[in-house]
Amino acid sequence: MDDNTANGTPHTNGEPTKGNLRKPEIVIVGGSLGGLFAGVALKCHGYNTTLLERTPENLLHNQGAGIVAGGDTIEFFKRYDRTGKPVAVPSYKRLYLNQQGDVIHEEVNRQNMTSWDLSYYLLRANYDRVDSPYLEGGKLPEVRPTDGKVTYRSGCTVTDLEHQGSKVRVHYKRRQNDGSEVADSIEADIVVAADGPSSTIRAMFEPDVKRKYAGYCVIRGTVPELEVTKAAHEVFAERFCFFHAPGIQNLTYTIAGEHGNTTPGHRLLNFVWYANFPEGEPELEKLMTDKDGRRRRITIPPGMIAWDAWEMVKSMGHARLPPQMAEMAEKTKAPFVQCITDVITRKNLYMDDKVVLIGDALAGFRPHTVASTSQAAFNVMSLVDWLDGEVGRKQFVKQTMQYARGIQDMGVKIGDRSQLETLPMEEYIKDRNFASIKREDRQYPEWTLDGLDDI
Repeated sequence: MDDNTANGTPHTNGEPTKGNLRKPEIVIVGGSLGGLFAGVALKCHGYNTTLLERTPENLLHNQGAGIVAGGDTIEFFKRYDRTGKPVAVPSYKRLYLNQQGDVIHEEVNRQNMTSWDLSYYLLRANYDRVDSPYLEGGKLPEVRPTDGKVTYRSGCTVTDLEHQGSKVRVHYKRRQNDGSEVADSIEADIVVAADGPSSTIRAMFEPDVKRKYAGYCVIRGTVPELEVTKAAHEVFAERFCFFHAPGIQNLTYTIAGEHGNTTPGHRLLNFVWYANFPEGEPELEKLMTDKDGRRRRITIPPGMIAWDAWEMVKSMGHARLPPQMAEMAEKTKAPFVQCITDVITRKNLYMDDKVVLIGDALAGFRPHTVASTSQAAFNVMSLVDWLDGEVGRKQFVKQTMQYARGIQDMGVKIGDRSQLETLPMEEYIKDRNFASIKREDRQYPEWTLDGLDDI
């Protein structure tokens, strides 16, 4: 296929190419951050998009998660956000604690911290102009004549992709108001798969690629900054605070509060606690069985953890964490749990380039990389560059696949060192700093390029 052709349709910055003016019609599968990144960027570049989200409600539920907003995430909002609303809270220092709660190392390191819900509502405002309290201090985005048309469809579960020459027929089940489902379909020139680490679209092409449990979980939650003690506030407010011990890593930082409020005193402190729970052990079964008695495979959502499981977790915290971090576990109102998994597929383009995998659907990073959200943003910005003819196909494949392979591998190594080895504190600090190297400054091993010319 010609290196300046996407989906068999010539394209160069929207200008006539071989007499063809039409831009591809694009279907996006998945309505979380990755899918919305795609929708917002493609809309701004004049592409018509239809977004299919399987959740029946028009808005996704707040996942209660803090996010380290890496360089590509911040760059994405600089390019495409029209609300004017700040998306991140700054963190000025990194601190490392011992078990007694004393600061044993600190360094100046500016980073940006955001939250899933603030990012989500700003993206929805930019995609399909959803108004919300998160826009207070900002504005509902303007409509520009160069924007592509957008359609957001909730309650749509994709069941199949049918190759129809230069098109793809996307088959899905559409949930109706009475709870019943009807079969439906839509035609697309390109399908963007942004349906997460358990991607249905990926499974259609790579059925043997499965998420594999890494042997430990992450326990997460938030506490309003005014509800913590002075000792906790001193190390967490506008700080990126770490603790390491055998089988444990805890990090805590400041994120926006209710409705994206970034004013001091109205923010949240977000904790991320990695703890070992080996496969098959009774503690894992207890942790992953929710309050209704259902054994969850990957995630216990906010508010669904069983009382006795949470008492077990809090007891672990008081026994093993610094007092400031144990306090966070004690005071959080809606904790949630995720099993840490590994997954990566071998390529990002399928069906003669008409299907593109992005974000977690392409490679699910361990959270130690603090790069999952940035990967989705980078993938989308690279996709738009390719569709607009700013980069060729080979360059698009190379830069996105090399990044996916390199960071996924780094996450496995750093995670295993953190959870399965006992190392000097200097080694953990070195790993953290290595994970924070900017994407454009990162050097990748040669093997990350293997076979990319054949994709």
